[in-house]
Amino acid sequence: MLALGLLLNTVGIGLFCWLVFALAVYALPFFVALNIGMMAFHGGAGVVGALLIGIAGGALTLAFGQTALAVARSVALRVAIAAAFAVPAAVAGYNVVLALSQFGEPSSAWREVLACVGAICVGTAWTRLTVFAETRSFEPARLMKQPSHPILTTATREG
Repeated sequence: MLALGLLLNTVGIGLFCWLVFALAVYALPFFVALNIGMMAFHGGAGVVGALLIGIAGGALTLAFGQTALAVARSVALRVAIAAAFAVPAAVAGYNVVLALSQFGEPSSAWREVLACVGAICVGTAWTRLTVFAETRSFEPARLMKQPSHPILTTATREG
C-alpha cells in the first residue's frame, strides 16, 4: 500500500509539472484577463460580466500576440513580443518550482538554484506561441499551375 501511495504521488506531481509547462505560454493572457476582470468587477460589471470581459481580454491578448508574432518582420520586434510572453511564464515557473522544492529540499540555496532552473525551463515555453504563428508574406497569392492536392483537382475537373 505504501508503494502504491508513493507511485501515485510521483505521478500526481509529474502531471502537475507537465500542466505547468504546457500552460506557461498562457501566463500573460491570464494576467491580463485577471486584471481586466478585476477592473470590470470593481467598476460595477458584476461577477458574470467581469468573468466574460476578463475571458475576452485574455483571448484577445493571446490572439493579438500570435498575430503580431506572425506578421512582424523585424527580428527585434519578434524577440520583444516573445519576451512579453516569456517573462511572465518564467516568473510563474520560478514560483511554482520554488514552492514544489520546499517539499523535498530543506536548503534554501538549493531551492533557489532549482527555482532558477525551473524558470529557465518554463521561460522557454514561448516557443509554443510560435507553433501557431507562421511568418506570412504580404505578397499576393499566385495561382499554381498544378495544385498539389489531388482531391481538389478531381473535384474541380468533375464540377
